[in-house]
Amino acid sequence: MTNPSISSVGQRLPSGTVTFLFTDIEGSTRLLQQLGEKYTDLLTEHQRLLRETCEMHNGSVIGTQGDSFFVAFSNAVDAIHAVVKSQHALNDHVWPDDVDVRVRMGLHTGEPQISMSNYVGIDVHRAARIAAAAHGGQVLLSQSTHELVVNELPDGVTFKDLGEHRLKDLRQPKHLYQLNIEGLPADFPPIKSLDAVLNNLPVQSTSFVGREKELGEVKKLVEGVRLVTLTGSGGSGKTRLALQVAAEMSGNFQNGVFFIAIAPITDPRLVASTIAQALGITETARRSILDNLKDYLKGKSLLLFLDNFEQVISAAPLVAELLAECSELKVLVTSREALRVSAEREYSVPPLALPDLTKPPSVESLSQSAAVELFIQRAQAVKPDFNITNETAPAIAEICYRLEGLPLAIELAAARIKVLPPPVMLVRLENRLTVLTGGARDLPARQQTLRNAIAWSYDLLDENEQKLFQRLSVFVAGCTVAAVEAVSGDAPDRASILDQLESLMGKSLLREGERMGGEPRFLMLETLREFSLEQLDASGEQELVRGRHASFFLALAEGAEASLESAEQVQWMERMEQEHDNLRAALVWSKTAHGAEEICLRLAGALGLFWEVRGHFGEGRERLSAVLSTEFAQGQTAARARLLARAAELAYRQSDYTATASLAKASLEIYRKIGDQQGIASMLIKSGNAATERGSYAAASRFLEEALAIWRELEDKHGTARALISLGWVALRSGDHSLANTRLKEALALSRELGDARSMGFELSGLGEVALRQGDYARAAQLMEESLELRRQLGNKWGVGVSLGMLGWVAMRERDWERAIAMLGESLQVRQEIGDKGGCAWCLERLAGVAMVRGQAEKAVRLFGAAAALRSSIGSVIDPADQARYERNRKSLRADLGQEQFATVWNEGRAMMLEQAIEYALDNQSS
Repeated sequence: MTNPSISSVGQRLPSGTVTFLFTDIEGSTRLLQQLGEKYTDLLTEHQRLLRETCEMHNGSVIGTQGDSFFVAFSNAVDAIHAVVKSQHALNDHVWPDDVDVRVRMGLHTGEPQISMSNYVGIDVHRAARIAAAAHGGQVLLSQSTHELVVNELPDGVTFKDLGEHRLKDLRQPKHLYQLNIEGLPADFPPIKSLDAVLNNLPVQSTSFVGREKELGEVKKLVEGVRLVTLTGSGGSGKTRLALQVAAEMSGNFQNGVFFIAIAPITDPRLVASTIAQALGITETARRSILDNLKDYLKGKSLLLFLDNFEQVISAAPLVAELLAECSELKVLVTSREALRVSAEREYSVPPLALPDLTKPPSVESLSQSAAVELFIQRAQAVKPDFNITNETAPAIAEICYRLEGLPLAIELAAARIKVLPPPVMLVRLENRLTVLTGGARDLPARQQTLRNAIAWSYDLLDENEQKLFQRLSVFVAGCTVAAVEAVSGDAPDRASILDQLESLMGKSLLREGERMGGEPRFLMLETLREFSLEQLDASGEQELVRGRHASFFLALAEGAEASLESAEQVQWMERMEQEHDNLRAALVWSKTAHGAEEICLRLAGALGLFWEVRGHFGEGRERLSAVLSTEFAQGQTAARARLLARAAELAYRQSDYTATASLAKASLEIYRKIGDQQGIASMLIKSGNAATERGSYAAASRFLEEALAIWRELEDKHGTARALISLGWVALRSGDHSLANTRLKEALALSRELGDARSMGFELSGLGEVALRQGDYARAAQLMEESLELRRQLGNKWGVGVSLGMLGWVAMRERDWERAIAMLGESLQVRQEIGDKGGCAWCLERLAGVAMVRGQAEKAVRLFGAAAALRSSIGSVIDPADQARYERNRKSLRADLGQEQFATVWNEGRAMMLEQAIEYALDNQSS
């Protein structure tokens, strides 16, 4: 251990490797209300017991506030002995009125920095968060503490491995352990981590500094009203404050807390679909995405955090509409201006607390300033040995004052501490701020300060870094290294790009986002991106860089399209989803940019398949319609025919069969005009499928028979098999099982000849369904097993989910309930993984049927209710062939439970999130 520091109260603080203990009383407010004046005596006795036991084991009490304790130990084993002794003492003590005093404790070991005679840094925050996750009487500790004490535990003390958890500091998951102490309770509810509630809150790379007052005020507002908007200039810390509020209040919302990034979109019409996408809601037939969204949110206790709303402020009425129709929904918004809708409470985010410059600043006085604390923490992140001294204190105080306590501006300045000591930095910063004060006078004063701080930081970059910073502005919602290389056409090599990216991150001009498949992703704050775009425009490179950007994402989209049938289909679609905002930006630019017409047509065509697979039906139709209306998309061309075909497919997926027929007809006419026989046949199949869905089986057969004839004439066996599959489906839907069997058998024979395993999987599955509906369960199972094996080999997860589900259905018909649950459960999990919500609903309905025959009426109703909500959210309907059985089941269950109980349990099911419904469905203990 190094020499200890001396605290402001004369205490010598352990340094080097330090173990921190945080404690507080669970339910202290309840105890205060229960005991009244006696609570003061309780608190005094509690503090005495903890102080005595901690000091007995060489602990240094750093601070107490209310019922909380903060203690530091130079030895982790001492800390373990202290908490064991403390918990025994607290448990054995006789408290006023025999109340039960339960204290939660958290331990974490690290190598903290000591600044201003106190501990600073992530290790302190980590220990506090671990304690906050515990229940009264529970002791939690981190991996680092566990490693130091695992072989030196006191007698009667053991560990319980709790696995990895995300704490409410929003950092990466950490491995936690519970200390089991003989003679004391060891069974506790799940710890109060972010994992305890559904959420998508993004991981933060830095700790939350200061803002205790603001945090408390905003949390109180969210508790009391349903719409809270945090307003303030760019860089004022709105997002970070709101994220911390959402994390700390996550336990208040049974159905989850969800972060919605609004910054990547500028079209107010996309707000509903952006929210829906984050919640996993897809577009549906003949219903708007807003209707699906409202149906999904009704009855759910849920918090939506809408970040950076100012650029779509005209969508504010949509937020009000959601709140009006979804009574348990709450919304937290960050924006540079208020939404100005009824029931909104605006909270203006103030700058961080600044030091008092009316008297000479000392190290001790600066410890009260959140702005200074932020500067120190961010400076230590790039220069670990940085510390504030009496010599540097005045310059640091002045820097924070000049930057008006704006968090982003302070972070940009602190990131330069490696090369600019505080006094030098102050001179450079003052000069830059003075030079720029004459510009941008239409901006609010605080916004001018931030802009000038960004410009100062930008001026300190070398020429190559400035150029890269400019080019990065074309990316929306982040980018990969490969994408950065693509827009930096004149960059010397990949190593140079990586060095520059690392440099920009080190200067707080770029941040690393969440990785996908181990690949790093880089993000730029919207405030910085605005400045960067201005610099790119001034450089004269904007069109060149945007062209490179569009070309890169065209290649990505076409690669994904070509890989849809491969084993990597899920990974490709997830990558496309991650880059959706960049793809949108590329399409929008190419639609109006001179010379980008081909990029636009090809990109729109490739995106059509992505929009179809991922359920972006409405957006896809709107964007394809916009491209089809451009001057360069007119004429009898193969490109136009292809876009019409894509639009027809999207209309078909929304069950808009009239539009499908119209678009397919337009595409068909072009293909006939240009003599593209394959195109003709494909559109005939699409027309036939649309007619099938409308119940026009005769018309469907005419379209499909013509397509079949063309494919046969072309000697195209793949096309012939496609037509036969569709004809088999028409026969199956119309009840002609014999004809369906004949068509699908012929298709299967062709696919076997071609070695087309994907089509074989589809045909075997179709033949299995025919056998199932004919009552030949053994043959149905055999065909489904063969289909499943092929699809597993291909990595075709959609197909695997279908085959498993059909095997579960066969097992139900054979009354093999255990096998049915196993097959349907596996199908359900696969379909959840790939986002097949219609398939999930289908599985839940059949699992409800299993629950019925097992006498679990309430479980059956909940599962039917969950499936109904899921179908409603995507506009899906029960297969007509199954509708009668479905209604009989509901009627039977209503009779068993009574109308009132049925309605209550049904609504409980409808309120379940998909993850909750799946867990409930597969829980053999639930009833």
